[in-house]
Amino acid sequence: MSRSVWMMMGLLLAGNACAREEEAPMKKVCMESTLAGSWYDADPDRLRTELEGYLRDAQVDPGPSVFAVIVPHAGYAYSGPCAAAGLKALAARKDLDRVVVIGFSHRVHLPNRASLPATETHYRSPLGETPLDVAAIAALMKNPLFVDRPDTRRGENSVELQLPLLQAALAGRDWKLLPVTLGQLDDDVRGQVAAALGELLDGKTALVVSSDFTHYGPNFGYVPFRTDVAANLRQLDAGAIAKILAGDATGFAAYCAETGATICGQDSIGVLLRMLPEKFTAREIAYDTSGRSTGDWRNSVSYASLAFYGSGRPARKAAPPAAAKPEAELTDADKNVLLAMARETIARALKGQKPSDPEELGVTPTPAMKRKMGGFVTLTIGGELRGCIGEIFPRRALADVVLDHALDAAFNDPRFPPLTAREFAQTKIEISALTPPVPVASYDGIEIGRHGMVLELGGRSAVFLPQVAPEQGWDLATTLTYLSRKAGLPGNAWKDPRAKFTVFEAVVFHED
Repeated sequence: MSRSVWMMMGLLLAGNACAREEEAPMKKVCMESTLAGSWYDADPDRLRTELEGYLRDAQVDPGPSVFAVIVPHAGYAYSGPCAAAGLKALAARKDLDRVVVIGFSHRVHLPNRASLPATETHYRSPLGETPLDVAAIAALMKNPLFVDRPDTRRGENSVELQLPLLQAALAGRDWKLLPVTLGQLDDDVRGQVAAALGELLDGKTALVVSSDFTHYGPNFGYVPFRTDVAANLRQLDAGAIAKILAGDATGFAAYCAETGATICGQDSIGVLLRMLPEKFTAREIAYDTSGRSTGDWRNSVSYASLAFYGSGRPARKAAPPAAAKPEAELTDADKNVLLAMARETIARALKGQKPSDPEELGVTPTPAMKRKMGGFVTLTIGGELRGCIGEIFPRRALADVVLDHALDAAFNDPRFPPLTAREFAQTKIEISALTPPVPVASYDGIEIGRHGMVLELGGRSAVFLPQVAPEQGWDLATTLTYLSRKAGLPGNAWKDPRAKFTVFEAVVFHED
């Protein structure tokens, strides 16, 4: 299935998400608080007093037309006052009957998917219960981009830290909650998720988008400056905030890439920026840092509350894409260099030397080799597998992927002992450069010989490269049976209606 066809399908499926269906009576099942007693006080009276204090002290001039806020999600002792400013501004909207909280997963690997609580009916914190919008959640779950992964809700602060604050800010009002936990999204999927969630913007829905800003210091592996930390942090954050307030999704992504800015909610912010209406205004209403509150600037996290004003509907339609520069394609020369680089990397490692980048091997990557791609390195001896390790999602340059996974395939594949020098002399190397993966609605969308595939079910997953099935002479059913077993599932698990499938294609090349 082509990406354009998939995007059209995603938009069509998402179109049902705005429907306010008549809800049948449902048994109450609660999405429980998991951070009470650690990230915030578990005692209802103390927690209510703390949050009401933050809200009372917040100085905001909200105006009645706030439809979205970006707010932080650290422990309340650190970011509570800043977050309360954003939610106090939102609470000025008297016509709200639904709040969509868009967070993301810090810890659970969930590539190009978003998780919803599809089996719960209420959220429960020490402050009480809030109903979930089960009808809207059920509609979104028809879109294969959305899954129900309970592990993304356990211990995940990006969503949960917003919820007691919302309960305090909207106390005494009748409203429903729709919490979304994003996985790790590529640019296309951010747009698809935005299109699906944008259908919810009916004039009575508000968005709470969760993100902290710069994570500075050795604890976070990010020390771009060592003097005037407070001022430099403010300047660094201000550059990102300016892009956000302008609604510039492309500029925001480019700024983060150029500066290396450690803004943890880049996906949630990126989705919001693709949901904005044609006409809106935005402003910063609060900013703070943990360094200011603790006096310790060796490690500091920045917090900002940003508010967006306007009707909130209709969501802005995606503009036709500008003519983009074509992606550089791998030439035969590029492929030969990558294969030689993989071989030299392993050869040096066998001598106790592990190169850290292509330049150390004397390789200057071409534009095609710098292209962000997933990739696998496969080793064989006499036609039999001897190691295969890689990554599916396009996060970094292909040359770096090949260097790292050549070493992994040789020495870190858990199915085999480390490669020896004697074996290396007989080893053949194959590289698979992958296209970005996309979900498919069912296994019927998988084409043997064209698609690599990922199966996910019950927290287990497995992947086959596109060449696996043709090399083994398998049809689709046989391939999926072996893929299920590889995931540690029964052979027929691929038939389970809860199974999720992702596909990708590959440029495969190998040593003669």
